[in-house]
Amino acid sequence: MTSERLLLSGDDAVALAALHAGVRLGTGYPGTPSTEILETFDQLGGRAQWSPNEKVALEVGMGTAFAGARTLVTMKHVGLNVAADPLFTAAYTDIEGGLIIVSADDPGMASSQNEQDNRHYAQAAALPMLEPIDSQQAYDFTWLGFEISERWKIPVILRLTTRVCHSKTIVHPRGAAAETPEPAFQRNIPSRVMIPAYAKPAHHRLRQKIAEIAAWNAAEGPIRLDEGSPALGIVATGIAAVHAREAAPEARQLTIGLTYPLPMERIRAFAEGVERLVVIEEGDPVLLDTLRAAGLPAEGKPEMYRFGELNVARVRRILAGDVSPEPVPPKGKPPELCQGCSHRSVFQVLKDLDCIVAGDIGCYTLGVLPPFSAMDTCVCMGASIGVGLGMRHVLPEDQARRVVSVIGDSTFVHSGITGLAEMVYNPPATGHLVLILDNGTTAMTGQQEHPGTGRLLDHSPTGKISFEALAEAMGVQNVHVVSAQDKEQSLQDLIAGLLAKPETSLVVTRQPCVLAAPKIRFYEKAAAEQASETHCPAETAD
Repeated sequence: MTSERLLLSGDDAVALAALHAGVRLGTGYPGTPSTEILETFDQLGGRAQWSPNEKVALEVGMGTAFAGARTLVTMKHVGLNVAADPLFTAAYTDIEGGLIIVSADDPGMASSQNEQDNRHYAQAAALPMLEPIDSQQAYDFTWLGFEISERWKIPVILRLTTRVCHSKTIVHPRGAAAETPEPAFQRNIPSRVMIPAYAKPAHHRLRQKIAEIAAWNAAEGPIRLDEGSPALGIVATGIAAVHAREAAPEARQLTIGLTYPLPMERIRAFAEGVERLVVIEEGDPVLLDTLRAAGLPAEGKPEMYRFGELNVARVRRILAGDVSPEPVPPKGKPPELCQGCSHRSVFQVLKDLDCIVAGDIGCYTLGVLPPFSAMDTCVCMGASIGVGLGMRHVLPEDQARRVVSVIGDSTFVHSGITGLAEMVYNPPATGHLVLILDNGTTAMTGQQEHPGTGRLLDHSPTGKISFEALAEAMGVQNVHVVSAQDKEQSLQDLIAGLLAKPETSLVVTRQPCVLAAPKIRFYEKAAAEQASETHCPAETAD
């Protein structure tokens, strides 16, 4: 450690550790509360990039790790669902460069469509998982994750939660690594080509790795023991450990940093030294169930505390067995679409036409709220097109013709393209209409770039996907691009006309996000000036 003291959020601490550890590439998809990790990594001078979605980000990360480079892949909790396909098989492979996968969970659903607990992924995929309690551990565990990954040639999941991601605590960084190996490819077919003949022995190797990591965790893993009265023993993880220490400073507490695989012998020895054993954890009773399955007489939290974030007051209630109704938090101002947002006119048209709207994930999801109340379903990224097609296939014709799928530009690139392929391949008898609300940015997570903006993570110019050209190439029968603010063209008449056709249709409504528009103009001007300088003929001397 150096004598330097920094006040950092958990996200910033991970980014700094990645830089110091010599990460060659950071990749991911923006999603609160993980977004700031790659943005900070880029600002610090690291190489960072947004991928179209989390699956692609992890696949790119596996490639860099196979090449011997340290790699960081970031996403929010629901993003790991998208990346789950490569995740499970990545566990079987031998990773040469360290690979850390950040899963930023969102207990309480501050900005998410569900409250899933991604500790289940560690058990299901058999991947080691680290859970920091604050920014210092976020920094330290990033380093530790690379060390574990490289020692056992296995990806490591770093699970953060909203409170750790966004809270700031003191960090003492250790400084940059002296050097890291230069990436180089070494052929290792049995460890990386997961056909059954190679995957079967790879599964055995994976279980052996987990057994070795469990033994290491028990002997020298990141475990903290706070002495106290043996009358109460607390086993805790993550931010819940901080709340528990404040709620019951007199108790003995065992805080586990590497939460899969667990150091069961250490926990068993701790349990034998206390009269009452209580597990304090946010979310699902993952730790509790594991301890009880091992025969330990552990208590957990009542079911009512399974929902939302924990805090000191809630932990005190848990320890006291208090199941009386909790105070109702004061109502805040409900979210709404920004004044001047181009999505407003679209949802007003959909409401006026009494459309059945299959919606998607993004700031336009707010179209479900008054005054529009113009969204009928919202499941996950990209689901609007498939859900809309499903309704079209089975509803009576008069209702089917009212179904519209609404999706944003970033979300379309993320997971809407395959839905468009489904529409072309299996068109309903009544046809279907997809609206891409293109505001030129990933607005809800903080105005990040994506492949449809023509700008990289650092806002420099790059290749740009044309949604309309893509749709035409895929075989969509009617493709239109309109400005949501165009007074000469009636969006209502256009949508009504397309709904009446038994054909496949795509309408791109294009208008920059009102918050991002000034920045977009600045980026476009800078790109134009750069292009002008690049193509300017060199001056010659007389």
